Amino acid sequence: MQSATGHAQPLALIVEDDAAVAEFARCALEHSCGCEVVVAADGASGSAQLAARSFDIVLTDIELPDANGLELARRSKSLDPEVPLVVLTGHQRFDYALDALRSGADAFLVKPVQAGELVRTVSSLLAESRALRRETPVVLAIGAHPDDVEIGCAGSLIRHVEEGHQVWLLTLTGGERGGVRSERVLESHAAAELIGARLIMQDLPDTDVPEAGATIEAISRAIEQIKPTHVYTHSLNDNHQDHRAVHRATLVAARSVPELCCYESPSTSISFAPSRFVDVTGAIDGKLEAIRAFRSQYSTRSYLDDEMIRSTARYWSRFGRGRYVEALEIVRSGDPVSAFSLPTAA
Repeated sequence: MQSATGHAQPLALIVEDDAAVAEFARCALEHSCGCEVVVAADGASGSAQLAARSFDIVLTDIELPDANGLELARRSKSLDPEVPLVVLTGHQRFDYALDALRSGADAFLVKPVQAGELVRTVSSLLAESRALRRETPVVLAIGAHPDDVEIGCAGSLIRHVEEGHQVWLLTLTGGERGGVRSERVLESHAAAELIGARLIMQDLPDTDVPEAGATIEAISRAIEQIKPTHVYTHSLNDNHQDHRAVHRATLVAARSVPELCCYESPSTSISFAPSRFVDVTGAIDGKLEAIRAFRSQYSTRSYLDDEMIRSTARYWSRFGRGRYVEALEIVRSGDPVSAFSLPTAA
């Protein structure tokens, strides 16, 4: 049985310093839940495992020799809120249970746990997770530089977030040719937080992004990690060489993703030919706020000016519904209806 996150079997992480309890849980999950199990004996090892790979379910003790298991629980939920989390403890106290729930636990089990109770809990959480991941669109927006995605499709991304979809941003360079990389990284994180998205940043060479090789590898890694159902990227009809390179690399790396759209940037050419027009009227203020997060660029780049952003969105409303609209080229649409109701060109 393939897991919700794409493993051949559900992959479980057990963080437990008691070797007997860990072995008991491992056997139960392997033999009765069909899981592949990774065991970590302390918080440091558990954190390293969470950083190295994605899991379908995490079980952690509270009292670890080097850490509080609730900190590990919070880390797991910050990396992927949809991964079920089971907290184990030898203390049957209300405050322990309350702390576990506040840390994002989906279940709280008191040791010694009966095998049947453990198997029922894990099986139920895995089934719920599979159903949720099938139903929830996952969006990946790819940009060559900091602020590319925000200019091109932040309104659409905000709408995705409002619909409860998972949204990720992948920025492939630090934009060092246009400013100080460290500043632009911090600005990118601030903008992603304002949108409600999670951010991955790479360090490909600004203004010299290759069309293949490292660019395809970086996008492919993100797609493998995130498993998106929808991808936004640059248009090929763009005068910036990095944007064209990212477009071509995305076509290769995202060839299995059902939905692929291209957004507009300040350097798109007159050949940009959108066929989907997204009403972002309710999201335009949020888009402007995200763009203003790029403080090192905002006062010096005319294309980031509020009036320019609003005017562009107002222009595209000629072709779609709403006062403010974002325009998208459709490379591939695997759904008869998109992730939310998006009008297309007549």
